[in-house]
Amino acid sequence: MKISFLGGAGEVTGSCTLVDTGDARFLVDCGMFQGGHDAWEKNLAALAFDLRRLDFVLLTHAHIDHSGLLPRLSALGYQGPIHTSAATAELLEVMLADSAHLQEKEAEWRSRHRDTRRRRAMTALYTVNQAHACLEQLRTVAYETEFRPHPRVSCRFHDAGHILGSAIVDIRARTSAGTRRLVFSGDLGQAANGLLPSPRPIDAADLLLIESTYGNRLHKTPEQTRAELIAAVSGTLAKGNVIIPAFAVGRTQAVLYALAELARSASLPPLRVFIDSPMAEKATLITRRHLELLAPGVRELDRWMRSNPAEFQLRYTHEVAESMALNQIRAGAIIISASGMCDAGRVKHHLRWNLPRSASAVLITGFQAEGTLGRRLVDGARSVRIFNDVVPVRAQLHTIGGLSAHADRDGLLAWLRGFAHAPARTFVVHGERETAAGFAELVKKQLGWTGVEAAQRGGVHAIS
Repeated sequence: MKISFLGGAGEVTGSCTLVDTGDARFLVDCGMFQGGHDAWEKNLAALAFDLRRLDFVLLTHAHIDHSGLLPRLSALGYQGPIHTSAATAELLEVMLADSAHLQEKEAEWRSRHRDTRRRRAMTALYTVNQAHACLEQLRTVAYETEFRPHPRVSCRFHDAGHILGSAIVDIRARTSAGTRRLVFSGDLGQAANGLLPSPRPIDAADLLLIESTYGNRLHKTPEQTRAELIAAVSGTLAKGNVIIPAFAVGRTQAVLYALAELARSASLPPLRVFIDSPMAEKATLITRRHLELLAPGVRELDRWMRSNPAEFQLRYTHEVAESMALNQIRAGAIIISASGMCDAGRVKHHLRWNLPRSASAVLITGFQAEGTLGRRLVDGARSVRIFNDVVPVRAQLHTIGGLSAHADRDGLLAWLRGFAHAPARTFVVHGERETAAGFAELVKKQLGWTGVEAAQRGGVHAIS
């Protein structure tokens, strides 16, 4: 059996792993590379293998860094099934179409602003029509239900607690050396994060891939996070606005319910919240249709939100004109907008207008990859370039790590301690190079596991 790391190894985007059992050949995730100057070229060069030999795809969740190249996979010739959870399939209808739209707009912009000799290379990775066509290949499976995507492979999806519909992929593959159990953690959520259930424990694996996004740090406690949110919001709204860049799926909903809980408990005054992202609006409505998948207590909070609009005024902005009008508000608005790393979407306009204002605040609520605008802000940039303008950074910057949808270092270790014995091989993935390497060493030291290493993109490993 061979495993090839095509992305999401030594980096936190582009998650894609090719498994060849000898009888079956399949992908786990097919994500887009994001951030940095070479992301477009990496996406263009991805999937350079014989797609005709691919039997099926298993998808852990809907975030674009795990799903974003699925339309390109299909457009390049793969016509087989893509297995995922029902909630993930619903979210993909929104996310892949939005991603395709951004791809088309980006290609158009590049063609206008680059040397005409390079225009032929400035094509979209895929189109909106190709994104819609890809959805026809989705096959949905409920958590804890065994399915057989291949006669010699059986699988189950377990709740990963990361975002709605996210899954740990648990595979049993019959090979010439016997049956092997492969476990892909996908992205793991925080235990008891208030929005989703804790990640499902796994007791054994022959081969394990474990994410390490926050493998070198600890999140703040719920109490610290609550206090930081209260301080950042209450200290700003009287004179300025609070801008919250947030991933449309997962983070927007976590932030929304966290703010609602503070308003319900009167820890904050009545709030005026705008979700300024068509995709985030759709994802929020999908989430509110699937309250049964959320943690206990969230349903009651959702009912309170619907019943108390005076205490928690929630508005969605649909048209571009409505989004632009938000920039005329000088104080009292909380604007949650995509993208989560500040590199695209409407949030860039809100940052353009509010970063120069010391009365406003920007709340960073999630991981910011190297090369992104969000990372430059977190690293303390005094000015940033937005739409070719140099924008001074005078707004207050707050990092609210406790709202992350990822488990932190101790959360990852706690999940690993659920294994009855060490897997024969463990690869640390979905972490920046130093973080993944450091977490691999930590697992060896803390858990006494051997056979642990940080995966690298392009690496091919034989598994006995």
